[in-house]
Formats: sequence, structure tokens, C-alpha cells
Amino acid sequence: MTIHTRIVKLLFILATASILSACAPEVGSPDWCKSIETKPKGELTMNEAKDYAKHCVFK
Repeated sequence: MTIHTRIVKLLFILATASILSACAPEVGSPDWCKSIETKPKGELTMNEAKDYAKHCVFK
């Protein structure tokens, strides 16, 4: 593989990662609270439940 090909692949991976990470709302934001409310309770992780209680229930 040439150095040019490696650089292009690395840039593609970084661009994809930044696009995907920008899709999720910030923890504690109103959009995040709404998305957690619609999520089935059995699918919540302990961290999500703790953050939901902290940011959405006990403000």
C-alpha cells in the first residue's frame, strides 16, 4: 500500500467516526431525555438510568 492510500483510508475513518459521534444528543439535553423515555426500560444500561435520574428527573 502506498502512503497516499493509507492517508486516504485514515481520513475516511476519521470522517466516519466524527459523523457518527455527532448523531447522538448530549447526555442531559431535552432531546436525550426524550429518547431515553421512549427506550424500553429493559434496554437501559445502569449508566443511562443513573444519568436519566440525575439530569431528567432530579433537576
